[in-house]
Amino acid sequence: KREISNFDYLMYLNTMAGRSYNDYMQYPVFPWVLADYHSQTLNLSNPHTFRDLSKPMGAQTMERKQKFIQRYNEVEKNLSAQCHYCTHYSSAIIVASYLVRLEPFTQTFCSLQGGSFDVADRMFHSVKSTWESASRDNMSDVRELIPEFFYLPEFLTNANHFELGRMQDGTVLGDVQLPPWADGDPHKFILLHRQALESDYVSAHLHRWIDLIFGHKQHGSAAVEAVNVYHPYFYGDKMDLNNIKDPLIKSTILGFISNFGQIPKQV
Repeated sequence: KREISNFDYLMYLNTMAGRSYNDYMQYPVFPWVLADYHSQTLNLSNPHTFRDLSKPMGAQTMERKQKFIQRYNEVEKNLSAQCHYCTHYSSAIIVASYLVRLEPFTQTFCSLQGGSFDVADRMFHSVKSTWESASRDNMSDVRELIPEFFYLPEFLTNANHFELGRMQDGTVLGDVQLPPWADGDPHKFILLHRQALESDYVSAHLHRWIDLIFGHKQHGSAAVEAVNVYHPYFYGDKMDLNNIKDPLIKSTILGFISNFGQIPKQV
């Protein structure tokens, strides 16, 4: 009905599902909405500009989707739990890595990394390469986005001049590399990215992503069919930790959740 924005609606859902800015482990989760990080101009009237919101990040390409289905089907051979994904789309380290150029997230990231920045090639340095990793290239990367991608240009610049390291190709890490259509301007990136979130295409398809993250395709047979099943430990509200008597198992589960993330409560 166009009474609230897609951004406000997603924030409302995140809050209902127990997500909060106050908890890195249950930080608000937002979707990748674009698939075009290479064009000189962004065409929001072209459906191919957008990510497929009906599929999780692990199923954005057919080849990758088949690999995750194969992992699920081969569970008896090599995994302790039947799932498509052993990593999560939102975790404390993902949040801190996106916001690493801003305090207090810089210190949070370093503490999660054992006191220092990560290897430069693994740091968040390019929107395009992060999309390619999460949607196509890296089988252990299915990350989604955080709200700041739609309103906070400051997190894309290294205004504090942190020494983030040098990549193997010699590139010194500084500001985040932006798509060509942003013209190197973080404000323009945020403006166009927010326009994409509020576009007619996303408005017409956003409910499909919501089904995956907050709705009926979150778990059970619908999740299996949607290639959207995560390791059981990620479903924190489905596990009754009070009935687990073994302290080692209990601490392992809690450590797993704190390190790798947690599925939102189903709304």
